[in-house]
Amino acid sequence: MNILDTLVKTPLFELKSFGNTQRNVRIFAKGEFMNISGSVKDRAAKAMIADGIKKGLLTKEKTIIDATSGNTGIAYAMIGAALGFRVKLFMPSNVTSERRQIMQAYGAELVLTSPLEGIDGAYNEVMSEVEKNRDKYFYPNQYTNDQNWLAHYHGTADEIIDQTNGAITHFVAGTGTSGTFVGCTKKLKEYNSSIKCYNMTPDSPFHGIEGIKYKSNLLANGFYDKSISDGSVEISTETAYEYTKQITRKEGLFVGISSGANVAAAVRIAENVPDNSVIVTVLCDNGSRYLSESVWSD
Repeated sequence: MNILDTLVKTPLFELKSFGNTQRNVRIFAKGEFMNISGSVKDRAAKAMIADGIKKGLLTKEKTIIDATSGNTGIAYAMIGAALGFRVKLFMPSNVTSERRQIMQAYGAELVLTSPLEGIDGAYNEVMSEVEKNRDKYFYPNQYTNDQNWLAHYHGTADEIIDQTNGAITHFVAGTGTSGTFVGCTKKLKEYNSSIKCYNMTPDSPFHGIEGIKYKSNLLANGFYDKSISDGSVEISTETAYEYTKQITRKEGLFVGISSGANVAAAVRIAENVPDNSVIVTVLCDNGSRYLSESVWSD
């Protein structure tokens, strides 16, 4: 068995501090921060790497290369270390120091790009590098690779249906590559077309919710499908920070900032849903990746 064979069914936590007991509106969160590398991106990274190996696109002579805001890069670096592949990752220089240190610990080569251009700047630089040296790299391109969302279609969504005994009525998730949202939404709506699915997005293009794209940038994603969304929930960075602290201190779940934003969006949705609704969201990554951030300051 190698690391690509390890399939982890992450737990589904009921966030009792955030639900509405009077109307029996329950909020659950998928514990994706409990994946092996510490984030939801394990699923997509494993699927894309396995597909590359299967198709003969990834060989020992090639280096895995991609743009990342951190979590997919950590998953690539972990897999590369386990399977003996070189890994080269492009990311904005304002990615948290903890994320960079984890990737370097696995032996990945990092290329830091302009923080002003965000993940789009890193993406453009990767495209340029691959264009110059096509034979040198395996470029999964997490923003256009269908294996990204299919990992959630075949995995995460099925687990949510099973773990809620089919009772889920609403789903909400942040959209970075949009793989989690697209994959889960497609499967959930196939299972029950009445399930409402919302994408969480920052309320400003200049925000501090790492890994999540502002709504106007989503259409650049290769597989993002606006038509499957029942609406967007806009969350401020300050609200995301506050909910991140609350999840840790009220539920004992040490998670990152996008998780706080997701739960804030779920609480917002809970205000206007019918009684007895079951809302599910995602706890994306581990809070230890943000210890240098001001989120933990009182």
